[in-house]
Amino acid sequence: MKRKREGEAIMDIVWQTPANPLHPQDYIFRNGIRYVKPYYFEFIAHVKNRWAGKTIVDLFADEFKGRPYEYYVSAVKCGRIQVDGEMVPVSYMVKSSQKLSHFVHRHEPPVMACDVPILRKELDVLTVCKPASVPVHPCGQYRKNTIVGILEAEHGLAPLFPIHRLDRLVSGLLILARNAAKADMFRQQIEGGLVKKQYIAKVVGEFPEDELIVDANIDYNAREGRSTAEVRDSTKGKTASTKFKRISSNGTQSIVLCEPVTGRTHQIRVHLKHLGHPIANDMLYISEQTVDRSSKGSSADRSARMSDASLTSNFDEKVSNECEENSDSDLSIDPMCTNCPNLAPKGYDGDEEGLWLHCFRYCGPGWEYECPYPDWAKLS
Repeated sequence: MKRKREGEAIMDIVWQTPANPLHPQDYIFRNGIRYVKPYYFEFIAHVKNRWAGKTIVDLFADEFKGRPYEYYVSAVKCGRIQVDGEMVPVSYMVKSSQKLSHFVHRHEPPVMACDVPILRKELDVLTVCKPASVPVHPCGQYRKNTIVGILEAEHGLAPLFPIHRLDRLVSGLLILARNAAKADMFRQQIEGGLVKKQYIAKVVGEFPEDELIVDANIDYNAREGRSTAEVRDSTKGKTASTKFKRISSNGTQSIVLCEPVTGRTHQIRVHLKHLGHPIANDMLYISEQTVDRSSKGSSADRSARMSDASLTSNFDEKVSNECEENSDSDLSIDPMCTNCPNLAPKGYDGDEEGLWLHCFRYCGPGWEYECPYPDWAKLS
């Protein structure tokens, strides 16, 4: 896309897409935090049948509620939103299968500035020790600040296919296939119940010496962003089973071996809470107070709402001259961006701690991969 101000030469802006390769210079490190340099990005979608016949502005306002209606009006007028690569009027009605492009100045949330140690590098398998706070793959606002992104940028490793998931705040062993065929082999073994996974956790209190098995359904509440163990109502949630065995204890805290038989959202965390021994720094499940995300929200939710409020309150002064002033000067500042001049999106300060939950072993038919224990696994 090209923009110019009167009397000035045309200047090209490089709009990135998911196909653009990642590079080490995409990152900035400050005070133990890894930031991503803000960049211009083209989000691409195609018109679904149920969207056909809507005006371009109504479509975005209805389907992508992270920004106010007025933003989308301006974005269409200035070419930040296009149809089949062309600018259209705000009254334009979209047709099925048309290509929609939304050009944004993208700020990614920060993560802890930890290396991603490569444990084993084989012809078709890569294993790494995932640091806490870093998502495994692109999701939500994260693209470059992910394990897959960092491995591509810093080691040139792509494509990679994660064969299992680890929550963002969980650390430990992550197995990535280096081709689709190997990924499919792992998938079939996992779905067939042939893969054993082991975690360690640091929990509150003195955990019992004998092995414990928890069979309690897990019911995930997306509104609250947390799960519950359902023992009285077997019709709620999904079946879940976890084995636990104490490794060590100092009377105040314990290191516990966790073997999830199933894989539900927050399963280990919820089953440990159910036993009365929650993970010692898991504030989501230690606290009895339920946080309703619809009213208070996670940092990501707060960020979206703060961005909306900022867009609305500053809309006239920031957007009125966007067509003339956008991107001709420093690419790091965008007049239409509610996050500039900060590196991180609003609502993210990078001040967080990883959970004391760590994946250390996966094994299946004829293979086994391990990851070293973290420092917190040693009780004093």
